[in-house]
Amino acid sequence: MLGSSRRPPLLRGLFRRWVERRRPVEDGVLALGLTLLAFVPTLSHVGAQISDLSGHAPGALSIGLTLAQTLPLAVRTRWPAVCLAVVGCAFAMHQALGCPATFGTVGLYPALYSAGAHQASFRRALPAVASAGYAVLAVVLHRLGSPQTIPDYLAFYLVLAGVWLVGGGVRRRRAEEAERRRLAAEVAAAAERARIARELHDVVTHHVTAMVVQADAAQFLLTSAPEGVGKSLTAVSDTGRRTLTELRYLLGVLEATGRSASADRAPALGKVGDLVGQARRSGQPVEFTQRGEQRPQGVDVELAAYRVVQEALTNAMKHAAGRRTQVLVLHGEEHIEVEVVTEGPAPSTAAAPAARRPGPAGGRGLPGLRERVRMLDGELVAGPRPDGGFRVRAVIPSEPVQE
Repeated sequence: MLGSSRRPPLLRGLFRRWVERRRPVEDGVLALGLTLLAFVPTLSHVGAQISDLSGHAPGALSIGLTLAQTLPLAVRTRWPAVCLAVVGCAFAMHQALGCPATFGTVGLYPALYSAGAHQASFRRALPAVASAGYAVLAVVLHRLGSPQTIPDYLAFYLVLAGVWLVGGGVRRRRAEEAERRRLAAEVAAAAERARIARELHDVVTHHVTAMVVQADAAQFLLTSAPEGVGKSLTAVSDTGRRTLTELRYLLGVLEATGRSASADRAPALGKVGDLVGQARRSGQPVEFTQRGEQRPQGVDVELAAYRVVQEALTNAMKHAAGRRTQVLVLHGEEHIEVEVVTEGPAPSTAAAPAARRPGPAGGRGLPGLRERVRMLDGELVAGPRPDGGFRVRAVIPSEPVQE
């Protein structure tokens, strides 16, 4: 059904708010967990150690530097650059002062990852500043007597750079996925607009054509047979009401609330008889035949078959008014076949090239129907008949409704 695949905006908003609220909670849990683990003695030898300096006894300063490397992770997704700056400076001081080893130094890794994955501005400046800061730290540690060599500092830098690049890769994948979703939404919106345009064309063209024909008949009867004017005007009124009903259905699809229009308001295959009756009231001699067992079908299939008959009768009233028209609907096991034949004079030699064309050039009528049927894996053929008249035939695969 038109509009049925769109998620209501209210649900989308609630989902986004839920995700935004969940991230700070997760960051807070990570910061708290890492803080607690930092003071577990058995984990003191596990961490991001690089200086191998000693001499600073455990104390308030050591505890403060450890907390400065873990607690800022609570804001790692909200303010990743601030988190990295605080954790990085605390790590540098912790290493330069030779504080006791602690598991809290691991906080440098998620801080780097978060900066690579979540930092939006200064994407080039931030790694440059961080690299310069690391270079200064390496020089300071060397001056303080660290036993580490240049290859050791370089290897540790490559590990830190790898963590940053992993975060950057995650950010790129998220951006690419968001771009794919945006493009998919644009394609879906364009397809929906095209579908609504075809629906509006089918509704307005058919019913307005019928009203024009009926109004012309009323004008003719006004001078020749005044007693028949009332019947013609009644037909015009009925057609106008039907037009309003179908337009309300289409406007319901376009409602900004995102709610789907109900299926029972959509034109269905079972209402083809109404189209035939309307055409007859407009003065078009129409014969309607149905064969096979009619079974409930999907909305798209029923609407496509309905529109085929509607467009064919509209063209008959416009281009072959008063000509005998035959409408056949065949309900098969695997498909529905719709055929509308309008009688007319045989095409002349000059018109032969045009007769070979599958349908009228341009417009939204038959070309739009052909596209609609093709989207359902069906086929629509329309064109002049060799012995005169015009024929529209559509074969649409069945989609029985599961009860």
